[in-house]
Amino acid sequence: MSDPSKPMVEFTNLAKDKVLHFMQMQGNESLAVRIQVASPSPLDPRYDITIIEPDEKCPEDLVFDGYGFDVVMEPESAKLLEGARVDWIETLTESGFKVENPNLAPIGSKPLEGPLADRVRQAIDQFVNPGVAQHGGHVTLVEVRDKIVYLQMGGGCQGCGMASVTLSQGIERILQEQVPEIEGIEDVTNHGDGQNPYISASK
Repeated sequence: MSDPSKPMVEFTNLAKDKVLHFMQMQGNESLAVRIQVASPSPLDPRYDITIIEPDEKCPEDLVFDGYGFDVVMEPESAKLLEGARVDWIETLTESGFKVENPNLAPIGSKPLEGPLADRVRQAIDQFVNPGVAQHGGHVTLVEVRDKIVYLQMGGGCQGCGMASVTLSQGIERILQEQVPEIEGIEDVTNHGDGQNPYISASK
């Protein structure tokens, strides 16, 4: 995979100091740090970072030491974590390790390009948006990844209690008819921020 003498995952100075501080608190300098990808979903990637005893390492684990402590990863997590960066974040409301991982880029962070994305966008413009526009809504293509289409709803569709029905019965059916090779559709809208303009009482 990579040169074992070069750390696969970068720790910032603050993150490294926190790990060493936790180990000193436990009075055991032979402890190690395990990093695991708990959920590889690009919608909400999650990571577990725990301090482990030496006997909690497994034979198949990948281990490197570049910071004065061993960093341990099982092989599947190691593939997803190559080149990631671990930082320590402290705010008024939360504190903890934060992983920046270029391998699990959030949905919408990559440019929309390619023939499949073009055809999906065209189908949304021609067949989807004219229908939802009647309710003051509109649908935007966020990304096409691994034949899954990620959509965002705006206007009257954002926050609407019928949004999931609109998605499953209308938009999904239309898009799969127009672009048969897509395998699924995900709604990435934050419906909690929606205003529901065509349902709420007028002020």
